[in-house]
Amino acid sequence: MIKTVAIQGVKGSFHHIVSQQFFDNSVATIECLTFDGVVDSLITKESDAAIMALENSIAGSIIPNYALIDKYNLHVVGEHYLDIQHNLMALPNQNISDIKEVYSHPMALLQCKDFFKLHPHIKLVEDKDTAEVAERIHKNNLKGIGAIASVMAAEIFKLDILAHSIQTIKHNETRFVIVKRTNSEVPEQDINKASLKFETDHKRGSLATILNVMSDCKLNLTKIQSLPIVETPWKYAFFVDVTFEEYADFKKAKSIIEIMGQGFKVLGEYKNAKL
Repeated sequence: MIKTVAIQGVKGSFHHIVSQQFFDNSVATIECLTFDGVVDSLITKESDAAIMALENSIAGSIIPNYALIDKYNLHVVGEHYLDIQHNLMALPNQNISDIKEVYSHPMALLQCKDFFKLHPHIKLVEDKDTAEVAERIHKNNLKGIGAIASVMAAEIFKLDILAHSIQTIKHNETRFVIVKRTNSEVPEQDINKASLKFETDHKRGSLATILNVMSDCKLNLTKIQSLPIVETPWKYAFFVDVTFEEYADFKKAKSIIEIMGQGFKVLGEYKNAKL
């Protein structure tokens, strides 16, 4: 039974919102400022599970998190998609012309860059977490400083929202995964998605051959991400997500890819949250 879950960020962060939506409110959150801290909390058994953002519909993959999941042999046991709405906020009784600097996570700044082109007087500064900046503004009474964060963060830290939904593309989703130290407890009949890792040699068509196996076994490839293998320059590992209707089809593909691919690993078998 999951009693504690590690999140990157503080209360009001998007990871915190996911923890509330995916688990019930009885689950306690352990706040970590970095994803390395999230993983440390999990592997030292301080937490029972962890939530990690993996990709965003605007900014793309969060590649270091793939590497962390692989390095520490963590298991994906679920996923959750969250609509990300970025809001500019500051202490009360200010307007946008009063804001000199905005601190936020690099991903949030990237997703809102068009908005800030309209306000060139604002200096943008990269920070570790969206909600943590909101918390800092509240605690230290920082006037002239803005944060980009969720509506929940504004409510928790008593900030005024100066502009709503400032992200460039209004439909902005992030995919989060729930990871644990052990394999999934999801019943086999409910599993219809899996995350895999494998490597290929430099022979022509090696990757295409494995992708053809997936197709022949009725798997739908929903994501492919390459990652350099540090110990072997110019060689890559591939992280893929596949969906399927029948677990037997996946099981067949898995047995074939295990033979054909190098360094094959199942990172998780779970229920598809995007149907």
